[in-house]
Amino acid sequence: MNDNSLVYEYATLRYVPDIEREEFINIGLLMMCKRRRWFRCEIHLDADRLHALDPSADLDLISRQVQMFLPGSKALADSPAEERFRWFTAVKSAMLQTSRPHPGLLQDAAELDPTFERLYKRLVTK
Repeated sequence: MNDNSLVYEYATLRYVPDIEREEFINIGLLMMCKRRRWFRCEIHLDADRLHALDPSADLDLISRQVQMFLPGSKALADSPAEERFRWFTAVKSAMLQTSRPHPGLLQDAAELDPTFERLYKRLVTK
């Protein structure tokens, strides 16, 4: 790792309709680079997929719940990127959970957004 390398972390945001069954659908991606003070989150709620897993899924409720993760949310808005990421990725027993964080390494800050887009497309909007 050279001095210009950037470590980033990402986690998928999941909808878990029944915690005991441990089934989920990826509905979003959170990514953070502490060194650049960079945090990004995107959500994709696919009604057909959600209802295939959980016919009683309340899309309005889920949509309201995911708002806290998005830019413009007041949830931890004044916190540094790494604190916000850690809070959002803490283990929870709730209908919205995250995967464990996964690290990555980039050579240039210009790669953050393209890397986010690639992961988002692969993990969330398949």
